[in-house]
Amino acid sequence: MLSDIVSAGQVVEMQPVNREEGTEGEKKVYRTKVFDVLSEDQVEIMMPIEKGKVVLLPVDGEFDLCFYADKALYQCFARVLDRYKSNNVYIVVMELTSNLRKHQRREYYRFSCALDMDSRELKTEEVSAVEQHQLYLVPGLSLKHSVIVDISGGGLRFIADYSYDVGSMIYCTYHLNMKGGPKEYNLVGKVLSRKELEDKPGTYEHRVQYVNMDADVREEIIKFIFEEERRQRHKATSK
Repeated sequence: MLSDIVSAGQVVEMQPVNREEGTEGEKKVYRTKVFDVLSEDQVEIMMPIEKGKVVLLPVDGEFDLCFYADKALYQCFARVLDRYKSNNVYIVVMELTSNLRKHQRREYYRFSCALDMDSRELKTEEVSAVEQHQLYLVPGLSLKHSVIVDISGGGLRFIADYSYDVGSMIYCTYHLNMKGGPKEYNLVGKVLSRKELEDKPGTYEHRVQYVNMDADVREEIIKFIFEEERRQRHKATSK
């Protein structure tokens, strides 16, 4: 079962079962990749890297794993059996302590990227329309440029040389390279968090959650993400 679903190079997210807290009260989640599948209940995973340093996961530590397969997500629990260095790669051996099960939250898979985006804060009357599940935009208002650094079917994260207040509603517009060519997306989102980058004073990172998103649009973005992830994986393995 494991070898039919999980393979080397796949993205995997690891969350401590003890629900270690991260910054801003978020649950700590490490994102890394599968190194190899050893058996039907053991898998080698590259140790995650945070702020340029390898995170030494504790032996016997228990984690909630989420594997990103080609067409779905799969979740299980596992514990750390061993850790070592092989060919300059730090590896942790995980033993599954539960069965793999399909995980339905595909919309939360974050895809790292660098996409141009323009945005602005919504006016009072526009926010009122959103609250009534309608979309009304005042025409002709100026937009500010930013760069999306990761995107999902549920939201995005971007950096900019300006900041929005947490809780504010913003209009976002960007393009995705779909099979038929670039497609424009015009969406509304709520700012969940904002922080100034330590190494770049005056530059701010924002996390945004989409609001009132059409289900078909969400599915298009998810499809784009999985196709790009598959394309990049194929490109990396063909070198």
